[in-house]
Amino acid sequence: MDELILARTRELHREIEAGQRFVPGVTPILPSGAVLDAQDRAALVEQALGLRIAAGATALRFERQFAKTMGLRKAHLTNSGSSANLLALTALTAPGLGDRRLRPGDEVITVAAGFPTTVNPILQNGLIPVFVDVALGTYNTTADLVAAAIGPRTRAIMLAHALGNPFPATEIAELAAAHGLFLIEDNCDALCATYQGRQTGTFGELSTVSFYPAHHLTMGEGGCVLTDDLALARIVESLRDWGRDCWCQPGEDNRCLKRFDQTVGELPPGYDHKYIFSHVGYNLKTTDLQAGLGLSQLAKLPGFVAARRRNWRRLRAGLDGLPWLLLPEPTPGSDPSWFGFVLTVAEDAPFTRRELVRHLESRRIGTRLLFAGNLTRHPAYRDQPHRVVGGLRVSDIITERTCWIGVYPGITEEMLDYMITTITEFTTGAAGRGRCAS
Repeated sequence: MDELILARTRELHREIEAGQRFVPGVTPILPSGAVLDAQDRAALVEQALGLRIAAGATALRFERQFAKTMGLRKAHLTNSGSSANLLALTALTAPGLGDRRLRPGDEVITVAAGFPTTVNPILQNGLIPVFVDVALGTYNTTADLVAAAIGPRTRAIMLAHALGNPFPATEIAELAAAHGLFLIEDNCDALCATYQGRQTGTFGELSTVSFYPAHHLTMGEGGCVLTDDLALARIVESLRDWGRDCWCQPGEDNRCLKRFDQTVGELPPGYDHKYIFSHVGYNLKTTDLQAGLGLSQLAKLPGFVAARRRNWRRLRAGLDGLPWLLLPEPTPGSDPSWFGFVLTVAEDAPFTRRELVRHLESRRIGTRLLFAGNLTRHPAYRDQPHRVVGGLRVSDIITERTCWIGVYPGITEEMLDYMITTITEFTTGAAGRGRCAS
């Protein structure tokens, strides 16, 4: 019966998708989104048929396969990429790390031009973010800028690879090692990117991934923390699973055969180990429903990444040479796994970013800003403790003049050509229109 239901599910998906076509100026071109096929729909239904509604065997299977894909020893699924960032940073404050642990008031180097959830865990743990600038073109920081920000209280570096373009990870990892600093890679936008032939997400002690629909593969909601360090992996697992000391899976009892035979802290001898807590944790797990979709998506990951690179190259070639637009550049030595295509309007352009964005949106071409721009200019962070080193001139340029358009696998060649034509006509016709007020 289940097979009949799954077969009908696949047929239903194909019926829903049949006949869809692109109409320029009418069909929305999203800047990002999930690409879901009949097998993905069937994977969700299969989990539902088994009433697998919490984290279980499917989540564990995904963790093992994803860790293998990344070439790392441990992967822990979470309910979002934001939660993954929180767990990764919080793990570095664990008492079990001894003198290496981060303590309130310690500093963590990061960038202001990014997404807030790379920075929020720093503040949420009572630490001080130290903001450095980024470079136009790559939109990543440099090893020199990071080195200049290292002070007596610096204990860690937490950086995201910008829109799928790697930061100089080898140099920054070497810098971290030389100064005894932890490195966390926010790899949420750059899954399968490489720097000097090595996958991003494998340079730091910890890395994170997001499975939100905008990202390279999706579970709907979801994220992951990855590491080669088994001690850190154990801390992450405990923090994710309520902070408990026990490492049995939910629904599993007494795998260690010592469930009622331990004396911990000031608890009575033999206190049930399933209810002994060694960390101030959370419940940030995902579900087997999500992991089932993730496994289906994981099989398609190489094709997704190839499509992102192909779409980015087509936009880059089609827009090359246009006036008043700075086009993106890969970080030297990298092979990005692109999340978006960045456009920065020149200071002397006869149009503003706002006008460009309005024009694109009016033609049903979706746009996004480069996330927060200069995060220190946002209300939420105005009174938060932080330090800035070297100024944030480029971050301010991004705030004023930068946006991006999509390259995700759901964008077709026909859509790309329409995007190129629309941008070309707007920029080449701008000189005659003159600059309007923004």
